[in-house]
Amino acid sequence: MSFLGYALVSIVGTLLRLVPWSSQTGLLEIGRPDRDSPVLLTCNFRLTVERVRRALRGVDAYLLVANSRGINVWCAATGGLLTNHDVLSVLKTSGIEDRVDHRQVILPQLAATGVEGRVLERKSGWKVVWGPVYADDIPLFLDTQLKKGAGMRQVRFPWTERLEMAASWAFPISVVLALITAVFWRHALVSAICVVWVLALVLYMSFPLYGRWLGSGFRGGAVLLAVFAVLWVAAMLVLASYAFALGYAPWGEIGRWGVLTFAVLGVMLIDLMGSTPLYKSGLHEDRILKVVLDEGKCRGVGYCEDVCPRDCYEVNRAQHSAAMPRAHQCVQCGACIVQCPFDALQFQSPRGETITPETIRKFKLNLMGKRVER
Repeated sequence: MSFLGYALVSIVGTLLRLVPWSSQTGLLEIGRPDRDSPVLLTCNFRLTVERVRRALRGVDAYLLVANSRGINVWCAATGGLLTNHDVLSVLKTSGIEDRVDHRQVILPQLAATGVEGRVLERKSGWKVVWGPVYADDIPLFLDTQLKKGAGMRQVRFPWTERLEMAASWAFPISVVLALITAVFWRHALVSAICVVWVLALVLYMSFPLYGRWLGSGFRGGAVLLAVFAVLWVAAMLVLASYAFALGYAPWGEIGRWGVLTFAVLGVMLIDLMGSTPLYKSGLHEDRILKVVLDEGKCRGVGYCEDVCPRDCYEVNRAQHSAAMPRAHQCVQCGACIVQCPFDALQFQSPRGETITPETIRKFKLNLMGKRVER
């Protein structure tokens, strides 16, 4: 794909990020792969496919595109839309087994919430290797003989991702708002859209200033309320000052802007934590759970450390043990629970109730954070 084509896909994919966008499933050749070339797998969210292909420029490899219903890897795997069956299906129907002499497939790490490596290996005969979180790290991962340091395992929320998330929220809100204002408040249409984009950019680009204080429970809610209040008051002061400077400031007009900014901020903040890779969705019940480790069952094989996107674990393979020195960073994704072959990990509620690994593997999260069988 040309740079112009890639740029167009990136823009459209970012603006419509909240909407499924499917790409064709099957086998793609990257460069000039041979029978010893690595085999990688990704989801069929169009933007992800193109970004993986671009990251692999200069690499000779095979890329399998599994059916995730047009959803990105992490959301699809967590929601039961990218499963063992979907990976097994593309391995068996794509013809890849006739193209290579080895049986090793590199899966995206964030698929570990829904794809069980051991089950897949048993049913397919392919060895599963968990690749890095970000596509840009894949070439280095391949060059270092599939060694993955902590930096390749962790999710981040840099300014580029925050900018994309701001756009992905601002665009659909702008469309809805444009339809409403075109009928009821036509002269403010352009200004209203500008306000939406400014609020979205300020909210996400300033995330490092308040993001560290977010979390589950009262503190997280208090921080979100404070962010809402600060941004709403600031927006109103700017709009009112601008109106008075022009000598045109009817209270009814200012009141309309107050309602508009209040509503826009409310929509953007309703699930701010779920819009970041650093926190569990505020709408999901799992946010109050914690992962507990049964040291008696642990054998220190390191699957938990390999798939944890927040670097919560430290594994001592010599002593066959694991620990969670950074448990406070946990995002409750459940990947460690799904992958542990000894069921040494499970979720625990504040009341001491436990959710077994079998339940986590069988029941996946829907959009409202409820666990349903997939």
